[in-house]
Amino acid sequence: MHRLDSAREHVLGLFRIVIGFLFACHGAKTIFGVLGAKAPAVVGQWPGWWAAVIQLVGGALICLGLGTRVAAFVSSGSMAYAYFTVHLTQAVFPIQNGGEASVMFCWTLLLLVFFGPGRFALSNVLGARRESESDAPAAGPGAQRSPLLRPR
Repeated sequence: MHRLDSAREHVLGLFRIVIGFLFACHGAKTIFGVLGAKAPAVVGQWPGWWAAVIQLVGGALICLGLGTRVAAFVSSGSMAYAYFTVHLTQAVFPIQNGGEASVMFCWTLLLLVFFGPGRFALSNVLGARRESESDAPAAGPGAQRSPLLRPR
């Protein structure tokens, strides 16, 4: 065992947070016309506005660690689509066609599909809470308490 192995899940969690945040910022830039954008995208315009929605929502979910694998899969696919339909038509290599961000996001998000969220994910907290609630005995025969009324 390598001495850095004990930090793997923590580093993966930090990696996920940074990638999700950057991806969400990319979407916010396009949708709202902020963070250096010249203007916001036209609502409903294909594919730019829809890609930005995937970036904003997917990036936020990834950053928070909610549904990380699914959000990363959809987001990775959208970046692959962007590369093959927009950038590849201009030149073969990403450095030539301006597709570096698309390729980097595509592959880093694909890593999250396979490795999962790591530490600091809200899904870890929610999963632990569900497990502790399912271990608690019911209030009586056939009694079901609303999740909002259960003690924390």
